[in-house]
Amino acid sequence: MKKRGAPAADGKIVLTEGKTRTGGQAVRMIDVANAANVSLMTVSRALNEPSKLSEETRKLVLDTVRRIGYVPNHIASNLASARSNVVGQIVPSIQNSLYSHTIQGSSDVLRAAGMHLLLADSGYSLDEEEALIGAFLAQRVCGLVLHNTAHTPRAVQIIRQAGIPIIETGDLVHNPLDMAISYSNFNASKEMTLYLAARGYKSIGFVCLATRNNLRAKERLKGYNAALTALGRARNPALVREVEGGLTSGAHAMTDMMQRAPEVDAIFFAGDVLAVGALFEAQRRNWKVPERIAIAGFDDLDILRHTVPRLTCLNLPRLEIGRRSAEAVLQRLRNDGPVMPGRLDLGFEIIQREST
Repeated sequence: MKKRGAPAADGKIVLTEGKTRTGGQAVRMIDVANAANVSLMTVSRALNEPSKLSEETRKLVLDTVRRIGYVPNHIASNLASARSNVVGQIVPSIQNSLYSHTIQGSSDVLRAAGMHLLLADSGYSLDEEEALIGAFLAQRVCGLVLHNTAHTPRAVQIIRQAGIPIIETGDLVHNPLDMAISYSNFNASKEMTLYLAARGYKSIGFVCLATRNNLRAKERLKGYNAALTALGRARNPALVREVEGGLTSGAHAMTDMMQRAPEVDAIFFAGDVLAVGALFEAQRRNWKVPERIAIAGFDDLDILRHTVPRLTCLNLPRLEIGRRSAEAVLQRLRNDGPVMPGRLDLGFEIIQREST
């Protein structure tokens, strides 16, 4: 029987020769050594310590690795070092394009640093997020980027025990688990409501996703109410709707609100898909926008720049959130430079367009 190398204490790839798997024989490190006519140690150094080899030898080994399809076994080395070169990122939905910019920002920075991004979808479920966090930590990820800022008690417990950088990006929470890099949903919603009031709108409605299990939606509703208080305006339940996501929900929310509160002259939708659905419905009914009803959205989705009229919205730094999150993980791992603050506010911008 051929001997296998023990896990290396320094976290480098171990000298293991693989196992037989269903459908054929795994390509082993010894196969690379034989194909390149070099020793096992030379293969290990080419993968772990390339500076100790000549450029010619290193290139020979790496070319052989690619040619015969050898995949290094990092599992044992991860167990030995308690850390990999993989960062885990969990978002509520990979179908929602809002998260794509944050994912892209993280991926760009990590790729440039020779790191990898492992992505997962929690399906807007805190229990599923807990399971994913456990799975990621079992794979010895070296950092986690979480969109959620609310977590199950068990998730919080295992995160605190993990001892790795944790970034929360969905909101600028006051007491992050580790670091929060985002914008304030409360402030963004408040400022948009105040902006609409400054434009002369007297009866401003608000539509958001259900707040029961969505802290971001809850903060946006709080921001809207805070703006009304600042304006000295009374709250009117007829001017607030919590709905499911989608174009149809936006359309129904607008028509229902205009029936219950005919005086409404502007509606702030805390979600762009809702706003677009309302705009399409207004056009179907020949309601002039903004003359009959002004419409504002929350995120600057590309479609908002191409509707007629174009939609006023908030521009949020989602790409920068992803970039700065990955940079924060790398900075913590390298222990270089000043420590990033626990909360980093990247702000927002109101984009004025024809719909208001």
